Amino acid sequence: PDVPREDAESDWSGDSWSDYGSRDKPGTTLGRTVPDGNVLFPDIFHTDHLLFYERFRAYQDYILADCKASEVKQFIAEYLGKVLEPSGWQAIWRTDVFEVLVGVVGVNCSTLKAVVQLSEPFLCESQDSSFTLESMQELLELKEHQILLQELWVVYDESGEFDQTALAIEHVRFFYRCLWRTWDEEEEDEFDYFVRCVEPRLRLHYDVLEHRVPSGLVADYQNLLSECEELYEKFLNVRNSISSNDSDSEAENVSMVEGLKLYDKVEHLKQKLKLIENPLLRYVFGYQKYGSLQAKGLRPTGAKVTHVVPCTMTASLLQLLARDKLCPESCEDPEIQFHRDPLAAVNACYEGDRVIICPGHYVVDGVFCIADSVELEGYGLPDDVVIEKQGKGDNFFDCTGANVKISSLKLVQHDAVEGILNVHHGKTTLENCVLQCETTGITVRTSAELLMKNSDLYGAKGAGVEIYPGSACTLLHNGIHHCKEGVLVKNFLDEDYDAPKITMVNNMIHNNEGYGVVLVRPSEMKDASAQRTKGIFLFVEEASKSLVSLVYPGNTQPAQAGDETACAEGSRQDQPGCVTDELELYERAETSEQAEGNSEIANALGATSAKKSRIHKKRLSDLGFTEADDNVISQEMFVSVEGNQFKWNGKGSFGTFLF
Repeated sequence: PDVPREDAESDWSGDSWSDYGSRDKPGTTLGRTVPDGNVLFPDIFHTDHLLFYERFRAYQDYILADCKASEVKQFIAEYLGKVLEPSGWQAIWRTDVFEVLVGVVGVNCSTLKAVVQLSEPFLCESQDSSFTLESMQELLELKEHQILLQELWVVYDESGEFDQTALAIEHVRFFYRCLWRTWDEEEEDEFDYFVRCVEPRLRLHYDVLEHRVPSGLVADYQNLLSECEELYEKFLNVRNSISSNDSDSEAENVSMVEGLKLYDKVEHLKQKLKLIENPLLRYVFGYQKYGSLQAKGLRPTGAKVTHVVPCTMTASLLQLLARDKLCPESCEDPEIQFHRDPLAAVNACYEGDRVIICPGHYVVDGVFCIADSVELEGYGLPDDVVIEKQGKGDNFFDCTGANVKISSLKLVQHDAVEGILNVHHGKTTLENCVLQCETTGITVRTSAELLMKNSDLYGAKGAGVEIYPGSACTLLHNGIHHCKEGVLVKNFLDEDYDAPKITMVNNMIHNNEGYGVVLVRPSEMKDASAQRTKGIFLFVEEASKSLVSLVYPGNTQPAQAGDETACAEGSRQDQPGCVTDELELYERAETSEQAEGNSEIANALGATSAKKSRIHKKRLSDLGFTEADDNVISQEMFVSVEGNQFKWNGKGSFGTFLF
């Protein structure tokens, strides 16, 4: 903010920053747009199309810099004083009820207002005819002819003289409309306001514009923001009523209690908003989107139907279907319905129905919402029965049924926002399937259960499988590879969450960018968990090698995995001699690595869960439950991790993410 105006203008006029026009070059660098409506207003500058990096650089380098929250208005005023033309330009003054053309005769940067007068000829458009020339002049006199800069849209000028003015007003308008919160001024000033608040909100805004955030999460954020603003306004009213009354009356005490309750609610909502604004954490905590999805239940007739989806139906295919799938062992004559595509078949299902998809490549534009206990199976090998999602959308498969089964299918996802399969409620069994992912892979939400076996999952830009607290996940004989992370386990020390129950047996987790398995846990657990596991295992993370070594009690030096003369089983110090044969060394090291990987995961998840169990028992004890039932206080994570192979994962077999 202290940069001299001439230096600032020289910096902003460079070709490297297209956000600002240069006065050294003739003509404007900005586009123009025709205002909507019936009145023939002059064209205005087109400034609402700016890219993320343009706004980012403007706020970081020229407007806010390293200011604190309490200094925001001061920094903005200084910035405007350097770039705004003080007079001689026209603008359209826009409100919710009218638009009118005005001329700017002065600028008051400290109040973020412009001094205006009505232009000639008088141009005004309103929802009714009550805004005449006389009424508008009276309104301006009441406002002392001062209008907020955010309400002005600068009239287009080809000379380029007013480019910086138009862009500066756009930046201020965008800031107060999309980035500023009414409670920001009361935030602590210990941190850089831009880094702490502006940058994450700006990134979220553009993530939403570019369809990188699920629509449900966007709706949640907007609802939380509206609720927080409403409660904060109530809190301010209560606080002001207390501060203006010095009496120690009962009514004031009641107001203080009410104010404290409102303050706690506001702080809770602010934390939720910050979690969504943080790109690393917005998906960690998730959101409940399909809680209201209702199952159809049984058909009124009580019959169960088999739905058949063929690409083309031939006599031979019909005979094979009749032999293998359509003729049950029971004597009942099944009802069969034929459909053109898999989505129509699933939408026609009731409780207990079965969908058989014949070989073919099916392209669907929609979401499979399975709320009943339905069986969905491909007739043939997974590569022969392909369902590909077409068009942008949040989801591909969403399961809330009590017992959903999906087998022998290949699911292909493109241009998505959410994962390929979300299990929100009930149990979903996935068997002999291939999943080609786009964002995250499979998500197992709280209170849901997934059984995945003999399947192959790859391509997720997030985790291949995300396991939420309070869920149950069984992974048997699967391949999970070429994802950001293999399996992501979310276990939080929160009274609202139970620890997840996890079984992982004989899976091949390989070629993932990060860890094979990663545990998300709160940072406050770090010291306690490390203390509990002292003497049992020690993680030694080497950034250059991304290896994890397991050290047992009694060892004084960790094994050097990279030393060819060291023992392949370095944790056993009493083993006489070392293996020198290169092939035998490799085989032993690989076997040891796989065993250690399974052991590390099981021990770490168990240690984290035990911490939660102790906290839960302490809560019950504080409430007076000294002899609680074991079924009530048992919160430990059920873990069975064995026989899994972890190969060529970028950061190793197991790691943790602290938030």
